[in-house]
Amino acid sequence: MSSEHDLTTRLITPQPSDQSHHIITVDDTSSDSSSSDPEAPPTPTNNINNARNPYRFLGSSGLAVPGLTTVDPFVNNTPNVEGVYECVKIMICLPIATVRLVLFVVSLTVGYLATKVALQGWKDKHNPMPKWRSRFMWITRICARGILFAFGYHWIRRKGKPVPRNIAPIIVSNHVSYVEPIFFFYELFPTMVASESHDSIPFVGTIIRAMQVIYVDRFAPSSRKQAVTEIKRKASSSRFPRVLLFPEGTTTNGKSLISFQLGAFIPGYPIQPVVVRYPHVHFDQSWGNISLVKLMFRMFTQFHNFMEVEYLPVVTPPENEKENIIRFAERTSHSIASALNVVRTSHSYGDLMLITKASESKQEKVSNFLVEMARVEALFRLRSTEAVEFLEKFLAMKPDTSGRVKFHDFLNVTRLKACPLSEEIFAFMDLENIGSITFQQFLYGSAHVMKQSFFHQACEHAFVNCLVGRNDYVTEQELGDAISSTIPDLNKDEVHSLFSLFDHDSNGRVSKEDFLCCLRKNPLLIALFSPNLLDGNDLQNGFF
Repeated sequence: MSSEHDLTTRLITPQPSDQSHHIITVDDTSSDSSSSDPEAPPTPTNNINNARNPYRFLGSSGLAVPGLTTVDPFVNNTPNVEGVYECVKIMICLPIATVRLVLFVVSLTVGYLATKVALQGWKDKHNPMPKWRSRFMWITRICARGILFAFGYHWIRRKGKPVPRNIAPIIVSNHVSYVEPIFFFYELFPTMVASESHDSIPFVGTIIRAMQVIYVDRFAPSSRKQAVTEIKRKASSSRFPRVLLFPEGTTTNGKSLISFQLGAFIPGYPIQPVVVRYPHVHFDQSWGNISLVKLMFRMFTQFHNFMEVEYLPVVTPPENEKENIIRFAERTSHSIASALNVVRTSHSYGDLMLITKASESKQEKVSNFLVEMARVEALFRLRSTEAVEFLEKFLAMKPDTSGRVKFHDFLNVTRLKACPLSEEIFAFMDLENIGSITFQQFLYGSAHVMKQSFFHQACEHAFVNCLVGRNDYVTEQELGDAISSTIPDLNKDEVHSLFSLFDHDSNGRVSKEDFLCCLRKNPLLIALFSPNLLDGNDLQNGFF
């Protein structure tokens, strides 16, 4: 049930949306600390004593980690049916849900068949769809509206209007649910940018193919580059429909706006932002930590689901070439966040990957593992897949219910023993000095070490210093001898345990590739070889 004034109500009343179209330049001069400059070093929560900094030899001046965010942009606030009202409503709506399910299946089937007819015999997918085929797709578009009706969106409130394509060939929107692509398909029939995995979805894959969707593999740089080229090509030609992107790259709960991917902004065309809201009291329609089947069931068993779509003024690309693409994206993000009256954060799809991994390991509170990956990527050039690998290692340390790892569990996974050096390594990340670390501190600490200018050079020299004689590999004895000065009194079992971490293929020999790979995955361990390495200035001067 919607109310006249709720959390989506703006603090500042906008101009009437029925005016003629205006193009404005949105300037974000606010001090939005979470997203104004993701590459700015974080404000330290505490600075370690440099005398105890085990990575000083690499040029590190200490670790700084921003405070943990209290915002979880991915959580669905009503994942379970709670309260007498919701239970009674579901019971009343069950017969209605059956009818809605039938309408959904019929609409999807008819739309799929109509799309198959429209695509039949069409080979030239590089050029725009012929007009008669596009007109035939109206059958599918009407079916899309039938699907929305089946989901309980009997009417959809609109504010503003889409500007003509020649004014803004690209549209960007916030992304809360799978409902928005269905709505925009019906409303605008645009060319969408979507993940390659969507093409294999039954029925849906065929339909979005008719939109001449631009597929992208977010983890492949070549795919992202090709997608930008296609966006520019299709946006530049009036024969193609306008291009629609969801620059957040994933769905959120709509209570905040996460970082934008830059694909929509690199081509440099005017962009019309659109905001989508789902006012609710009892049922959060966002596609967060809730399964698709459960979310659809909840939609089918509501009297009505509210949805609002607002078309905002066009944001123009930078006239001054000195204003970069990031600034263009920032202005657009600010426009959408202001309209939604929400905060902007530096979370990204990478954070969703992290909490998904934490959920798979049955962590009690997955939000403990959010790190605002867009900031991490900007600061350390660390990919999301690498962050997930660090999380896997952290989860092996058996964090407690608050998501923190204690010293002895840290030692078990890193194969170290309690000694002054291992205490210094742990203290390097334990900024609060409370005897435990968070995943964010572990990730920042590891990434900070890897980012040091001389890290890779130090790894190379550490391998050389381990070698004895003319062999091009390190033996267990040689590794034990190399670290004996940093971790004294290691017994054979302890040396073997640490050696097995380096011996990737378990052949009793550590090649240079194995050695460097291990240190890339466990960068904190470079401190084991510090006595045999000079400081950063000496590394820079090439004294090896």
